[in-house]
Amino acid sequence: MPVAVAQPKENPVSEHLIHASDADFDQTVLASDEPVLVDFWAPWCGPCKMIAPALDELADTYAGRAKVVKIDIDQNRATAMKYHVRSIPMLLLFKGGQVEATQIGAVGKAQLAQMIDKAL
Repeated sequence: MPVAVAQPKENPVSEHLIHASDADFDQTVLASDEPVLVDFWAPWCGPCKMIAPALDELADTYAGRAKVVKIDIDQNRATAMKYHVRSIPMLLLFKGGQVEATQIGAVGKAQLAQMIDKAL
């Protein structure tokens, strides 16, 4: 019987990137002492896939100072509805449980880093 060998992923996901759900959103995001950049996304969204590597890099870059959280809107409709997500990717920057900044649509890593830097 052949042994299955795990193939390396093309885009390694950052160990610092957090996947949140409706159930843990308040604890993960709203109760955070650090600023939190939340990416509302879906697996079928092309632009969401385009910005994913930048989010991975930002999660590593800001580890310990800010969080990067992804929330799949198909699996977590309550949170998506609460924040009026109508177009994805939609990124919200939370600080102290409040939305500090909003970015709708795919943008570059530098623009996202700027959002985080303003909150630090």
